[in-house]
Amino acid sequence: MAWFSANNSNISLESRQPGDRPRDESLAQVEIALLATIFITAGILNFGLLLALWKRRKQLSRMRVFVFHLCVADLVVTFFQVCPQLVWDITDRFVGPDIVCRAVKYLQVVGMFASTYMIVVMTIDRYQAICNPMVTFQRRRARWNGPVCAAWSVSLLGSVPQVFIFSRVEIAPGVYDCWADFVKPWGLKAYVTWTTLVIFVLPIITVIVCQVRICRTLQINFHMKTHQVAEAVSKPLSSRASSVAGVSKARVKTVKMTVVIVLVYIICWAPFFTVQLWSVWDAEAPTETATFTILMLLASLNSCANPCIYLLFSGKLPKRLVALMCIDQPDLKESIQEDATMVSSLYISLKSLSDSR
Repeated sequence: MAWFSANNSNISLESRQPGDRPRDESLAQVEIALLATIFITAGILNFGLLLALWKRRKQLSRMRVFVFHLCVADLVVTFFQVCPQLVWDITDRFVGPDIVCRAVKYLQVVGMFASTYMIVVMTIDRYQAICNPMVTFQRRRARWNGPVCAAWSVSLLGSVPQVFIFSRVEIAPGVYDCWADFVKPWGLKAYVTWTTLVIFVLPIITVIVCQVRICRTLQINFHMKTHQVAEAVSKPLSSRASSVAGVSKARVKTVKMTVVIVLVYIICWAPFFTVQLWSVWDAEAPTETATFTILMLLASLNSCANPCIYLLFSGKLPKRLVALMCIDQPDLKESIQEDATMVSSLYISLKSLSDSR
């Protein structure tokens, strides 16, 4: 959708002339129904979770700050990618002046960048907290979250080319649409390939490398704790040992949530980028089929899945969301400091291990 629309109305003029073929109305109705469902679901889930987190913004742990901004990124996708595409499918042509055309295309890619790179910085933060706990423990709390600011900066700057690529053009006598104009014959291929690399391939490689190292660190840590438990089985459980046991549970929980978010992102967006690359590199690609269209539309399901994943790992889904939105709920502070506890406890346990040596 972001640089092509599901009904191909955004494809460069070099690909086909819009008046050549009428659109499939039955397929268009399926698109409209699917997009409307995604728009309503993603809007309600992300807005509800965002409101709940905003009410407790002064008590947010570091991990929840990333979830907060991931919700904002998903809302950008919902309102500036899914919603315009829904209207576009209903009207069949883009309705609006040139500045609106450029703004919509810019914000569509901003949402894609932001949702991707927020997952990247979230994973890197988990890597730092688990693989370099002493550095994380000694780091001072800054007024601005550096990784979050970096993710938004990359998103805002990386989407700037959209403003110059797309514009409102006359595609037939008296018929206007929001179209892209690429240099023939390589412009379209270079654009789609480059965007796939910076929005999907490179971020996924970064995330996978971090996750592998995180899992390796956890495996080593669990092995060390197994020996500790075996040695102390005849001794009473100290407060420090209890703290270490709690750290393992907290780390596993945050790592599992991050892994699930990454896997769902790959499942939702891999088909989208695959068919986009296929459509520009293979002249015989069946771009007009329902399969291509549905695969591109399903990518936006990722915006519906992210809040569900967070609530699932928070427990008591969907009661958790209802409880979080209530102001007078003192029991909701049970895991506010989960990240601080995890880092400080891990720091203490590692320090004790080094001292014992």
